[in-house]
Amino acid sequence: MSLFSSTFATVMRRSRFFYIFFLLISLWTTPIYAWNHYVSPKYEVRAVWLTTIGGLDWPRHYANNAQEAMAQKRELCRLLDLYQKANINTVLVQTRIRSTVIYPSRIEPWDGCMTGHPGKAAPYDPLAFVIDECHKRGMECQAWVVCIPAGKWNSYGVQQLRKRHGSMVRRIGAEAYLNPENMQTANYIADICEEITRRYDIDGIHLDYIRYPETWKLRISHESARRNITNIVRAVHNRVKNLKPWVKMSCAPIGKSQDLVRYSSNGWNAYTRGCQDAQGWLREGIMDELFPMMYFRDNQFYPFALDWSEQSYGKIIAAGLGIYFLSPHEKNWRLEDITREMEILRQHSMGYAFFRSKFLTDNMKGIYQFTKQFNPYPALVPPMTWMHAPTPQQPTDLRIENGVLQWNGDAPYYNIYASRMDHVDTDCAENLLVIHHQSRSIKLPKGYEGFSFAVTACDRYGNESKAAQLNDGNGKSMHKNYGARKLETDGRKLFIPNDIQIGDGIYLIETLQGVAVASRQHTNVVDVSSLPDGSYQLKTINKKGIKHRVGFFTIRRKEAMR
Repeated sequence: MSLFSSTFATVMRRSRFFYIFFLLISLWTTPIYAWNHYVSPKYEVRAVWLTTIGGLDWPRHYANNAQEAMAQKRELCRLLDLYQKANINTVLVQTRIRSTVIYPSRIEPWDGCMTGHPGKAAPYDPLAFVIDECHKRGMECQAWVVCIPAGKWNSYGVQQLRKRHGSMVRRIGAEAYLNPENMQTANYIADICEEITRRYDIDGIHLDYIRYPETWKLRISHESARRNITNIVRAVHNRVKNLKPWVKMSCAPIGKSQDLVRYSSNGWNAYTRGCQDAQGWLREGIMDELFPMMYFRDNQFYPFALDWSEQSYGKIIAAGLGIYFLSPHEKNWRLEDITREMEILRQHSMGYAFFRSKFLTDNMKGIYQFTKQFNPYPALVPPMTWMHAPTPQQPTDLRIENGVLQWNGDAPYYNIYASRMDHVDTDCAENLLVIHHQSRSIKLPKGYEGFSFAVTACDRYGNESKAAQLNDGNGKSMHKNYGARKLETDGRKLFIPNDIQIGDGIYLIETLQGVAVASRQHTNVVDVSSLPDGSYQLKTINKKGIKHRVGFFTIRRKEAMR
């Protein structure tokens, strides 16, 4: 970027409107190669909505006996394994569907998606199974609760609801809805969320359709309507946090908060049309995380995404991406329409959530394959630092016995890191080996002989302890610490010291931010004549895709010419 462009950017950022303008200009001028190699962060929400209504994502087959239940379980595990291979870290599982649920509830009947018969119990507890299997894979699991829609007026769930709470239900056409203007509605939805929180080891309560229906004829002011919806959110928050303060409160608001100065929401926004003051919920502290449903493209996406980011109040924002629009049966979007959004979200430290699972795991137009490449390393969900939870105690007595890495500690989760360096850099995502591990030992996979290891404790808020290093302070060196070495260059050639053992694979040249710019064959003299002036890091990458830093170097040809 030129000096003029740099100064111009600084001036533009002084106002929200001009910053959005500058972002849009940069989208059309940023080279594609820069997007495709943007550094993989240590913290990032990577989520999937797992839809159970009608078995759209899961389950695809009914279960009315133990054998069929096993088939449903295997089907779910296959999906979760695919998520894990793409380094997805959050699953939003549809738990309350339409006045029906997928667990044995004292409040609402079973949905028919599990057995094919509304009101009939499944031969196992699907919600408990999903949570356990997510946790085994280091993924968070949030219970997705559909709030206001209740289903068809004559459906089984609505019939039961009308018998017990008839005054709370309102009919619009063939559909039934909970009335947000009825004082009982907030308590009723809070009862369901409390039941889930009390009985299950859930990581979050995810509120969906927490708004006025688009078919609702509003007879009160928008301010009063927003107050009604906020009262529901506040009631759920208070019940959940009083039981388990670490359980995240999240929701999926309409994708555009409201009109921006230059960009219209075209009448479809959260604040006015849906009466959702989602940014106000973040500010008040009754919401920890937002998944705005940003199923749009181009300037109907980017400025509104930046608006959510700028008004996050330090909380977590993960934009919902409508990957179902990739389908030829929907809007037939190009793959690049989604992948470009993912790149820009990452550049602005925002996460993303795919709607919905089937289009990801079916690899619609290559979206799954891209996601695997886009997420080469695991990522942790950002911690809820605003909860002011104390930092966990550091693990102790880190050791390897018979190929098993072991340690002592009393935290609910542990993160394991691995590196060829003596001191493992736990700020670097590429060193993450396993996240949210639930036990105090792990069998080391093949190929990690000679590595150094570090383990951190992690609490339910996502706060991480200091790292216990396997050889930290014991005077025993497993490897030479090449990673921080300054390498010599004359601007045309990079010279690799003879004491560095090159090994197999190739060299990878990256910027200091982790953007790959070149690759070279392994030699002791590396050609860097095509690189512009600047600072770089040199890494090796072997046939298994494992990278190790060799050192840093700086090219300053312009200074040498003076």
